[in-house]
Amino acid sequence: MCAASVLGDETMAGNDKLVGVIGGMGPGATVDFMSRVLAETPAEEDQQHVRMVVEHNPRIPSRQLAMRGGGENPGPVMAAMAHRLESAGADFLVMPCNVAHAWQGDIEAAISIPFVSIVEESVRSAVDCSGDNSALGLMTTPGCFTAGLYQRALAETGRPIITQTSDELTETMSLVERIKGGDRSHEVSDGLRSLADQLVGRGARVLIAACTEFPLVLSGSMFDVAFVSSTDVLARKTVALALGKE
Repeated sequence: MCAASVLGDETMAGNDKLVGVIGGMGPGATVDFMSRVLAETPAEEDQQHVRMVVEHNPRIPSRQLAMRGGGENPGPVMAAMAHRLESAGADFLVMPCNVAHAWQGDIEAAISIPFVSIVEESVRSAVDCSGDNSALGLMTTPGCFTAGLYQRALAETGRPIITQTSDELTETMSLVERIKGGDRSHEVSDGLRSLADQLVGRGARVLIAACTEFPLVLSGSMFDVAFVSSTDVLARKTVALALGKE
């Protein structure tokens, strides 16, 4: 796991901010994100933890289906959620779902507060994990890959990028759907790990886990290269901003 705490031992002292979370994509990933925010917070009592207002809405139309040109556009739903979170007092917004960032423009058009991009933060973390010109391996879902979110952000780094094949993306999505269905078995974990190892075998020295379902069955300890969990990256950034450390 490539992770370094962005906080010292200090806790918040009146300058904390209220985090708005656009959640439900998927439900397990949102709960996992919140638990990682708690784990990243240097708190010794309830009152020192990060304040969050969460709209956990699993009824948001399928992002994967929308990226394939079918189904309902999820953008307006996410924009409405963002507006409600701002109205509820949120100082900034986060969204623990990677492919949903394809509709970031809809969200930002509906609010006047900052929106923190999981894509930008994860790419920055991946670059920081390797001080040289190491190749970055992108492990994601078909919808996120089609949207080109990470490819564009990674291209700006000038680093070599190793991506999954079409067959690997299809297999990845099949395993992600099993996780969304509650299957966190060794079979699912081993399947995703094998797919990640294929990127390593093709030269990746940093793995970007660009799906918030991945950390439900994968961890950095499974790999010999740096493993950048987009969930962990967003959790650390959220804590830093909420506690006024950035």
